[in-house]
Amino acid sequence: MPHGRKIAVIGLGYVGLPVAVAFARGGVPVTGFDIDPTRIKELRAGHDRSRELESSDLHHPTLRYEGDAAALTACDFFIVTVPTPIDAARRPDLSAMLAASRTVAKALKPGGVVVYESTVYPGAVEEDCIPVLEQVSGLKAGRDFSVGYSPERINPGDKAHRFETIVKVVSGLDAKTLDLVAEVYGSVVKAGIHRAPSIKVAEAAKVIENSQRDLNIAFMNELSAICDVLGIDTGDVLAAARTKWNFLPFTPGLVGGHCIGVDPYYLTHRAEKAGYHPQVILAGRRINDSVGKRVALECVRALFRRGTTGATVTVLGMTFKENVPDTRNSKVADIVAELAASGVAVQVHDPLALPDETRHEYGIELTPMDKLKPADAVILAVAHEPYSREGWALVRRLLRGGAGPVFDVRGMLDRAIKPEGIELWRL
Repeated sequence: MPHGRKIAVIGLGYVGLPVAVAFARGGVPVTGFDIDPTRIKELRAGHDRSRELESSDLHHPTLRYEGDAAALTACDFFIVTVPTPIDAARRPDLSAMLAASRTVAKALKPGGVVVYESTVYPGAVEEDCIPVLEQVSGLKAGRDFSVGYSPERINPGDKAHRFETIVKVVSGLDAKTLDLVAEVYGSVVKAGIHRAPSIKVAEAAKVIENSQRDLNIAFMNELSAICDVLGIDTGDVLAAARTKWNFLPFTPGLVGGHCIGVDPYYLTHRAEKAGYHPQVILAGRRINDSVGKRVALECVRALFRRGTTGATVTVLGMTFKENVPDTRNSKVADIVAELAASGVAVQVHDPLALPDETRHEYGIELTPMDKLKPADAVILAVAHEPYSREGWALVRRLLRGGAGPVFDVRGMLDRAIKPEGIELWRL
């Protein structure tokens, strides 16, 4: 333990838990803090509801899980990994980050360091968080304590790119802090450390990483709409285009989750505050935010063409991506809402999503597989492994009479063996 720091990780979700465990593996004293008492109880029992870590990963001699903020007073290096969503008006919501700052400030002592990993707009740490730390602690940043920023790059469900195997961008309020933050993270991150010249640069780097992906996917989603009106399959077009050596292999789809569907709004918010009005980024957001509605309307049109009345549609998948239980900012909710608004009875199944979370966040009740009624159409919204493994057999079993419209949002079904009586639509 060359850096000699006692680490606290504030927020034990998809980002914070792997960070806490990684440092504990290295023998560093780590206090994992979360305000959710149920989460603390589960982790102490060796259960990670996010399914990112096994039970064996959660128990280390130097790692303890705490729900009492008083436990943070024994620490001197605080890593804040709380959610930074957007509100109903698509404006940045820093409430959790500011609340975490107040909690940390109460435990902060001279010589302490606070590092934020939560995604924010350029300037948020220095303009929004440091004043809270100073006010609550009574200490002065740069004199009594210091601050850094190291953007998270956790990809839920990705077993190859883990905290320790992803290059870590670090930054600090001054050169001394930068050296310390680089040393602390470098003790566990084996992929390398990139030192950003300022906190603002590191903040900006994070939001443009996901804004770039958002724009590329938006182009694919617009291409999908164009191919649809031209009567050609988007997948066939992309397969041909990929034969060029420098073609970027993006695909159309629903864009949700805690990063790609959110981060661009942080960047555009700060740009507008500075007097610049982004056009391309917001255009991409509009396209991607409209995909769920488009899928639902295509389904309604298909049912109308068939003369189906009192239709029931089964939606498979509720999470924001495949093979994870995370439903944050899931655009499947847009599909369900649009279908319901069109008078369609909707039943939703997901093998991984937590029913209580889905009910609380979206008012959507999940239906067990054996309770699903025969459907007039099936929408394969999320490419969970159980769905792709069963493929057409599952779809035919769910459809009334084994036939009808099928909407394969992620292109997981093999068109070459499409059964008779199936009308297939793909993004």
